[in-house]
Amino acid sequence: MTPQTLFQHPADEQAGDVASRDVPNGADRLPDISTIIVSFNTRELLRECLATLGRETANLAHETIVVDNASRDGSAEMVAAEFPAVRLIRSTTNLGFAAANNHGFGVARGRYVILLNSDAFPRPEAIRRALELMEAHPEVGLGGGRLVGRDDSWQPSARMFPSLFNDLLMVSGLAARYPRSRILGRADRTWADPLEPAATDWLPGAFVIIRREVLERVGWFDERFFLYSEEIDLCRRIKAAGYQIWYWPQIVVVHLGGESSKTVERAQMSKAGSQLTLWRMRSQLLYCRKHHGAFGAWGVATLEIWWNRLRAWRNGILSRDADKVRESRVTISLMKQAWRETRGGAISPARPW
Repeated sequence: MTPQTLFQHPADEQAGDVASRDVPNGADRLPDISTIIVSFNTRELLRECLATLGRETANLAHETIVVDNASRDGSAEMVAAEFPAVRLIRSTTNLGFAAANNHGFGVARGRYVILLNSDAFPRPEAIRRALELMEAHPEVGLGGGRLVGRDDSWQPSARMFPSLFNDLLMVSGLAARYPRSRILGRADRTWADPLEPAATDWLPGAFVIIRREVLERVGWFDERFFLYSEEIDLCRRIKAAGYQIWYWPQIVVVHLGGESSKTVERAQMSKAGSQLTLWRMRSQLLYCRKHHGAFGAWGVATLEIWWNRLRAWRNGILSRDADKVRESRVTISLMKQAWRETRGGAISPARPW
């Protein structure tokens, strides 16, 4: 069974949904790297991203593919006018991160595929180093680098797979309170030296490099994940196939984070990471149901609901903080909504979310 039949809609179902512009490639040989950028309402950042990428790949066998998710801000028009060498795929609807990248996989010709967020900017030599490290380590199926803010502030760049224990550490605040503890800071590996390379469970999709043969073997993104958890699921399948996931700090990428999510209207945002809370919960339930069964999904939902009930009680009785009580109640309501809409992680709501 091919990756397309596993995780992509058949071509005839996508007819009229996506328009692609073929751009002749001046190089005779196939590119070593295909970089896929999913675009959604980040025109100015996308321009900076493409300009940065162009400088960093000038002397490499490389192609760039932009998949525009029905942006309203003229992102696609900007790419067509200012970056004619980029292959542009326009969707008339917002496909989400997983499905949009799958369209990019479908046209990518490189031996390696890089996923790059439109609000991420590779530092000098980042792309070359990524290619060299993958070439030198055939046991690695997917690799990534050190994500930093514009001010060089560190971002979680190598993480452990979700579990009830890891989720408890995060929702309880223990992970944030004791980041240097190997036990309590385990989920985001905050205890580790960010300058030390490491094998890890999964890497954020803001920047990763993937071996094409691995994608063909394990399948593309599972399109049931509209946004969030799709890269965790992919990394889990890559590791299950016997490949390693590696974090390489010598690859440095500036990442702003959450810029596309900020353009979504009328959605409850989490304070940490600018995530769309309801979408995060839906994907969390889908992931847990897929990899840990119905009980795993039930456990995650129950943990978040009861922890926030406890938090609301504590803040209402002890500190009398009405804002925190309201925040906990909203979180409970959203988790219950996500449970209903996904039937406990069994189905994905219709796209776009």
